[in-house]
Amino acid sequence: MPMILWAYPREFKDRQSASQNTKNSNEFTYPYYGSMVYWVTKGYVVLDDASFPIIGEDENEPNDNFRNQLVANAEAAIDAVDKMGYIDRNRVAVGGHSYGAFMVANLLSHSNLFAAGIARSGAYNRTLTPFGFQSEERSYWEAPDVYYTMSPFMHADKMKTPLLLIHGEDDNNSGTYPMQSERYFNALKGLGATVRLVMLPKESHGYRSKESIYHVLWEQDQWLDKYVKNKK
Repeated sequence: MPMILWAYPREFKDRQSASQNTKNSNEFTYPYYGSMVYWVTKGYVVLDDASFPIIGEDENEPNDNFRNQLVANAEAAIDAVDKMGYIDRNRVAVGGHSYGAFMVANLLSHSNLFAAGIARSGAYNRTLTPFGFQSEERSYWEAPDVYYTMSPFMHADKMKTPLLLIHGEDDNNSGTYPMQSERYFNALKGLGATVRLVMLPKESHGYRSKESIYHVLWEQDQWLDKYVKNKK
């Protein structure tokens, strides 16, 4: 069966902190526009909110080895579900929102684990957030190599996997202005990547209107059907 992996990376300063379980196994899944219940009814295996710890120990900051840890997390997640015998490894999609979208772009640029990706309201050029982002407290001038290595925009020429970009036109989150998706799309398109950009009118970092939510679901459905579910 095809699979959708949805995740959001989180930084930790040691392995012990990263190993703490903060989820309740008895928590109910409830329907809303981002619920994975919809995709289950469409015939997908879903791994939702997968754990993607990015760990830094001793003198090393988590982001010093962000990319390698990210790919290792994704591979481990796919391996774990594959061992259950449910999935076709050639038909796995990855999706994320905000920092999760940033994760998606990095995974597609630096691995061949996925058939397609969905990146919503993300940031792709970290030099545009030069005074830090997420849990990264160093500025661009203190850690230029980290900013460069982590920025999917800088590695747009490595994108070989179909990517759907979605962004609210009025996103006022300081780290994810709409320009991030627009410039990244232009770079990918110019380099010949398979990419689509959907801008949602009057939407901010999260999506509110019925029209936008229906549109997002339709766009995701079409993308996954074409590049994952019916992949040949």
